[in-house]
Amino acid sequence: MKLPISKRLLCCASMVPPGARVADIGTDHGYLGIYLLQAGISPHVIACDLRKGPLENARRNARQFGAQDAMEFRLSDGLEKIAPEEIDCAVLAGMGGDLIVRILSACSWHAREGLTLVLQPQSAGNVLRRWLYSEGLELLREEPVQDGSFLYTVMQLRAGSPAPLTPGQEYASPALLQSGNPRVSGARRDRADCNCRGFDGRGKAAPRASCLLLAGIARNSGNEETLWRQFVKFITSYLTLPPPI
Repeated sequence: MKLPISKRLLCCASMVPPGARVADIGTDHGYLGIYLLQAGISPHVIACDLRKGPLENARRNARQFGAQDAMEFRLSDGLEKIAPEEIDCAVLAGMGGDLIVRILSACSWHAREGLTLVLQPQSAGNVLRRWLYSEGLELLREEPVQDGSFLYTVMQLRAGSPAPLTPGQEYASPALLQSGNPRVSGARRDRADCNCRGFDGRGKAAPRASCLLLAGIARNSGNEETLWRQFVKFITSYLTLPPPI
């Protein structure tokens, strides 16, 4: 049986450093940890969840896919039950950006040297980016990923000396704009397409336009936050996809 892992989680897995011991926070079904073990990316995964039901589900899936010997399962509110020396990487995926901020804020060692954070917010990406930079966490990579009808971004961070973000960069980080992803490289062109003709015959925005049109907004101008809000109001009045994070 093939592991039913999503593109979103595969993107998260691609940002885990090879050989890293991983804490999968909010593990749910445990597919990310199982994949990391199967692919040889991680030698050990601690799967954590706040609820017993998802944790037991993850345990069953680990047994089904033969990953139970290299996985631990802990009932934990965020990183509460994790000791800093146990892991090299923490993954927080599939939750709101404000919840990610709360979980990391409660962990005194979230910005320790050598720890990699892989984050995939479902919402409030701007709030999360602002907080991360205020904590001295440097955004090394950020990639957009489309999974079904939804668009997400996945971030990789470590402690560093990040430059302050402009208001526009809180929505589209320099790492995202420099990622080389086709969605980013086509963003400026798609921005014009959206304003002129960027909706297909079904009334939906073209996939590239729907995620990263804001590339043209992430500039150091006094009106960039206002421009972004105007853009969101415009695009979400037509989109069935969620606004970009």
